[in-house]
Amino acid sequence: MILVNDGSPDGSADICDEYVKNYDKIRVIHKENGGLSDARNVGIDHAKGEYITFVDSDDYLGDDTLKKVMRLVDIHPEYDILEYPVFEHFTLIDNEHQLVFDNQEYRDMRAYWLDGKAYMHTYACNKIFRRELFAKVRFPVGKLFEDVYTLPLLLKEAKVVATTAQGMYFYTHNPEGITVNADGRALSNLLDAHLKVLSEMADAEYYSHVLNIQLDVYELSGAAPVIPILPYYSTLKLKLLHILGIKRLCKLNKILHSLMRRKK
Repeated sequence: MILVNDGSPDGSADICDEYVKNYDKIRVIHKENGGLSDARNVGIDHAKGEYITFVDSDDYLGDDTLKKVMRLVDIHPEYDILEYPVFEHFTLIDNEHQLVFDNQEYRDMRAYWLDGKAYMHTYACNKIFRRELFAKVRFPVGKLFEDVYTLPLLLKEAKVVATTAQGMYFYTHNPEGITVNADGRALSNLLDAHLKVLSEMADAEYYSHVLNIQLDVYELSGAAPVIPILPYYSTLKLKLLHILGIKRLCKLNKILHSLMRRKK
């Protein structure tokens, strides 16, 4: 286990050092604060095992989760990435949600991204990665929603991705977190990451997902829309996109949301 103390201003450094004293399989790296991506990258640089997984601050794993998922990896050494369930927003009662998976294997990364809707759960923290995948890949420092940038790059290096119903990652709700307080800049990063993938693979559902992010970016920042218009017509919103154009659809969406807020 590698503990990366990313310049924590509280007592985390002392706690990390105490763990190192008591467990010879734990290492700690103390560094100046550089953000989540930088902390992960430092951990990757120092990792020596065949596989890597990440546990973010405040989060934790269910009992025996690593034992269960690594047993599957031992049985299936061809797996490059193994994804397991997440208990999202744990402790936020009104928004708790368990993201569960079937036992599934993907040898077509497009199928994993689109059919498996991997774009909805790009988290780095609920996956076991073969360390070799990171030979040329790192998390983008200074970018928000860094997982969305990184997972597609790892999929280009992977040959087999699997999902399992075993194990559980507890993603604890943080009221100060990025996803809770995402502003126009943060969502612009998210949109940029998805647009890079959208240029390579898409279907109607994924395109609708990215379009919704574009609408939110416009509403929060007023920045000119950049999403390309693709030939999908399966929903009312997609039909309106082709009738009104992206700029008018963005303006209409903003007006409707404003009216809804006034009614409340």
